[in-house]
Amino acid sequence: MRIQPRQQILGVWRSLLTACYRDGEWVWGGRDGANSISDAEQLLCLLYPATEIEGFELDKPDDIADDIRAVLAPMGNGPRIGATLVHVLEQYIDRYTTVVETDAGAKKDVPVFAAGSYLASAEAHDPTPEQRALDVVDSYSMSLTLCLAALKFLRGFQLFVAGQTRREGRELAARIAILDERINTRLTAAMVGLVRSFVVKTVAPESKEGAAMLSMLNQTGAPTSAVVESVARRLERVRVRLRNDVTLSQTPGVDLFDEGLLFECGWSWSLVREAAPIDFIDMPIATEAGYAVARPYLHFTVVALDGINDLTSARTRELDLLDGEQRRLAEALQLRWDLAQRYWSAVARFGAGRWPLQDIPWRTSDGEESDYFSLIVTAVLMQDLLNREASDDDLNRAAPVLDELARRGRIVSRMTENDPARAMHTPGVRLRLHGSEDVNGGHLLVWTVSDYATVLLKRTLQAARLSGTMETRDRLMELAQDTMEHLDRRAFREGRITGLWDDPCRIFGGDEIHEPSWYLTERVIECLVTAARMFRDPPLRSPILVLRAMELLTEAEHLLNRELLELSDKDISSNRAALAMAERRLERARRLIDERPGTALSLATQALLELDELAYARFDATRSV
Repeated sequence: MRIQPRQQILGVWRSLLTACYRDGEWVWGGRDGANSISDAEQLLCLLYPATEIEGFELDKPDDIADDIRAVLAPMGNGPRIGATLVHVLEQYIDRYTTVVETDAGAKKDVPVFAAGSYLASAEAHDPTPEQRALDVVDSYSMSLTLCLAALKFLRGFQLFVAGQTRREGRELAARIAILDERINTRLTAAMVGLVRSFVVKTVAPESKEGAAMLSMLNQTGAPTSAVVESVARRLERVRVRLRNDVTLSQTPGVDLFDEGLLFECGWSWSLVREAAPIDFIDMPIATEAGYAVARPYLHFTVVALDGINDLTSARTRELDLLDGEQRRLAEALQLRWDLAQRYWSAVARFGAGRWPLQDIPWRTSDGEESDYFSLIVTAVLMQDLLNREASDDDLNRAAPVLDELARRGRIVSRMTENDPARAMHTPGVRLRLHGSEDVNGGHLLVWTVSDYATVLLKRTLQAARLSGTMETRDRLMELAQDTMEHLDRRAFREGRITGLWDDPCRIFGGDEIHEPSWYLTERVIECLVTAARMFRDPPLRSPILVLRAMELLTEAEHLLNRELLELSDKDISSNRAALAMAERRLERARRLIDERPGTALSLATQALLELDELAYARFDATRSV
């Protein structure tokens, strides 16, 4: 199935408004009910492409394309689209903000990040109200992305509204100013949550956790002492920076000086127990105690990295969206982002022979194994390679891993009876949130992730974007198209939710579902945005095509110069027009040869044909005489 970001995103927008915008009101909630994460995902289905893809912007009503205007017609005409979006953002902030009164009598926003209905008990018990009020890293990351997207939209739309002189325009400008401030408060809180959820854990090689880590790292059967020493050398820079540079909210009780200990870093599922407070932020989340155990989870690490990636993007810097406190938090998050990526990228590729990543399934330090964990480690590797402009050797080794994970996940292979791969898609991989059982005498909670297909698609597209060889890129794009076709088969086909996700029973069987999953729909949108970014890049530059195009250009320009010698200055016949056309083609080919050698070759070929027709016509005329 061909991936067509514009058409497919507009299809989702059309379905989104059919399902969620009724009688002029936004309808919240989906398959799992309403909570701070699901509602953010719902909004991001609209707002993320509108702020990340050129041509989809909604902040300049006069510039909205006709096809987008038609799809968003239920929200009103050009200016009304922006006003409606402001109203929906106000509703979201109201729903997930508690307003408290300070000692001085002023009112103050306290953002709410409760995971609510996304949380379930590992046993046959319902989570307690106190447990449903727990934050998770997904809450912080999704809010980070939503707040940044909202600020990008508001800053642009504010300039348009400022030019309105009517009372309605002045009132809207005042509302935008208030909303901007409240979104900034939520953004700061989300950043604090991510800083205080980052964790470093050290383990002894002879411990149970150490043995699990070494079982992945030691792919050659080398002595344990030699592997530990080699790991210490490979990760020395990461260890030193974790020890010396990560000063804000350090993980307590961690020994990074002993190189005989193994370590890992990343994000736990929420605020970590005994996480140090952040004293320069005046918010409850900066000081309140956490419950999460001090060990990284692969899933939450990738979720955090994706959110921080939006924070550190060039566009965020260009728009100067952050204030002083936020910039300090952003620096802390960027440091953690860089170290976590470097750590997991190095671990995934450790050793001189087979990579640990190639030893599927991945085993975590707590001994759990899953193809999903291999996919998540691949996701971190792809993000790290994308930031460092990886070599083709790395990509050529990573591409078969993506192929194998697609096969094992039954994306490109047949589902068998009682296939264990089915559980990775529906209901999903269950992650035990250790520490959640300590909340008010509750039971252990679990977090279910069912985004196997979308993670595979997004990382395959990133790998294709990085690839410098035609063969590897074609292979990756074929896999991406197969994965998109898999996802398309899981989209709803009937009712108000047609075109949204996820209807897994269409592939995997089971009970029918009649409500959209904003969790998966938003991740499909992320994949389409990733595809749009890739398609905006210049195509691959083949050295063979460059050489061939240069050869044709050289010949064509020589023949053109010879034809011009035969042309009189007073000649206004069709010959002059044909030569002028050939000259224009060759000039354009010369300009394009570095970026688009295939196009340059075609232009040179057309020019050669035109020049040959002129030469033949002259020869034919001479012969007839």
